[in-house]
Amino acid sequence: MRSDYWDQPAFETIRPRRLVTPLVFNSPHSGRVYPERFLAMTRLDHLSIRQSEDAWVDELFARAPHLGAPMLRAHFPRAYLDVNREPWELDPTMFVEPLSERFNTTSPRVAAGLGTLARVVAENKPIYRDRLTLDDARMRIEGIYHPYHAALQKLLSEAIGAFGIALLIDCHSMPRITRSNDKAAPDIVLGDRYGTTCAPGLVDLAETIFASAGLKVARNRPYAGGFATRTYGRPQHGVHALQIEISRHLYMNEVTLARNDGFDAIRALVERLIFALIGLDLVSLVGSTPALTEEAAE
Repeated sequence: MRSDYWDQPAFETIRPRRLVTPLVFNSPHSGRVYPERFLAMTRLDHLSIRQSEDAWVDELFARAPHLGAPMLRAHFPRAYLDVNREPWELDPTMFVEPLSERFNTTSPRVAAGLGTLARVVAENKPIYRDRLTLDDARMRIEGIYHPYHAALQKLLSEAIGAFGIALLIDCHSMPRITRSNDKAAPDIVLGDRYGTTCAPGLVDLAETIFASAGLKVARNRPYAGGFATRTYGRPQHGVHALQIEISRHLYMNEVTLARNDGFDAIRALVERLIFALIGLDLVSLVGSTPALTEEAAE
């Protein structure tokens, strides 16, 4: 099956003129290039299909390459392919053919309709009119998912080679969380898989930057870090990973997806965080570690 992105890039790596930091930024869910074939397959209108996007997150972090850090960003949308899942995390009810045991069909994410190829978008709205073929899944996963992760691995390996460590910042947004149990809803959620994927000092710095702007910051609840954070965050091998979730209401209208008056302020705050991270002596802070091994790259 010919790729839906045969005539345009599915993702891109934006490199700085000069690499000055072991930081690597990843925006896997901000893609907004919807293939015509995919749109013809969905029962949703053009706005509803976008409800799973981390809309504009790539623009919030866009200054990173100008400041010396590479950035990988998807152009394909999350509703089409989610690279923050295992590669073959598929819902058997979505496909014409039966799925063999080699596929992960029983994860909580699949049960929620949010596997590698999602069944639903936000508010549990079904995406597709008809069932898909496995050839369609292979086209997306073998043709886009695996090259995307190869590109991310390459950036992390380059950081290790140049600096001895790497720090992955996985950039996301989240729907506005409502207040519960007399606790203020968080504006920012920092995920480090409960302290296992990133040096505590780096998470502390990120929390300080956001909190100093008057934002409510939470750690690991309700988002502890997805597949990328869990897979690449191996501090024992020199790779640290931190997931950042920014509440969408701070910078956009969650219904229309239009940027609101807070967009520039949040972008400036993100730039402040990038400056602060670049200004750190990360090697001294987290300690020099051995080069990235195959185990860390899995």
